[in-house]
Amino acid sequence: MGLGGGRQNKAAVELPDIFDDEFLRQLELLQVIARRLIRGRQRAERKTRKTGSGLEFADHRSYSPGDDIRNVDWNVLARLNQTLVRLFEEDEDLPLRLVVDVSDSMLTKGAHKLIYAQKIIAALAYVGLAGLDRVGLTAMSGKAHETLPAIRGKSRIFRVFDFLRKAPLGGPTDIYGGCKRVAAQASLPGVTVVVSDFYDLQGAFDGLNLLRFQKHEVVAIQVIDPVEANPLDTGVRGDVTLVDVEGDASRDVTLSPAMLQAYAEAHERFCTTLANKCRSRGMPYFRANIDEPFDELVLRIFRLGGVLR
Repeated sequence: MGLGGGRQNKAAVELPDIFDDEFLRQLELLQVIARRLIRGRQRAERKTRKTGSGLEFADHRSYSPGDDIRNVDWNVLARLNQTLVRLFEEDEDLPLRLVVDVSDSMLTKGAHKLIYAQKIIAALAYVGLAGLDRVGLTAMSGKAHETLPAIRGKSRIFRVFDFLRKAPLGGPTDIYGGCKRVAAQASLPGVTVVVSDFYDLQGAFDGLNLLRFQKHEVVAIQVIDPVEANPLDTGVRGDVTLVDVEGDASRDVTLSPAMLQAYAEAHERFCTTLANKCRSRGMPYFRANIDEPFDELVLRIFRLGGVLR
């Protein structure tokens, strides 16, 4: 979907290295501002309860050889002559998962959408790592699926940069397949942020909803190139050949202002439908126009909540 400007040699796509000292300084400033925005809330506190060695009593179970005798409930033993072990609830951090679409539709026109998505991913990762969250990354498409297991600590941001630099690129958009693999890899559900143009008419919402069914707290960030969304001002008119950047299909058409207007309206309907479906299921949705500075977008996300709490 989208007027991508024709086919390109995907093997020749080479992204600029945006992860330099200046970018790191931007992230440091962003992290300070973001933490001010969420100050007064509890710290990243996407917690789950599991029985362990915490302080809050949860239940009993029968004693087994090797159990810590300090957890034996001696009162029950004295009254009922049953050897039971006390179980307690233990807080466990849930990871922040950041998923970036690296499909061919993200690589059109110099890969501006993917570069913007990488900046968002890196910024969210940096703020999460600085707050001692566990942060994991996934790069996905219909032919690629690469994962960086969850890491912790602000200094690990360089592993994030390295992962994004080396992530495989290209392939068709497959949001459902990618989200299904993310769900299968997740030992614990957590907050899962998916950054994509979501040009997968059938699978975009179904993939996000699959994660929701698997108890993930899903956040959708749709990266939009305004020229793709509304090509009326491009000056493109007349007889052209449109090529599907993710397949072999092509079509000769005569572009008129009316046709371009109809395309822009269809694109807007698609985005609005996806946004409404996400929000109706309690999944925060953000539209990310690549003309908006990425740090302003990230701060807008933090102000509205849904990623860090």
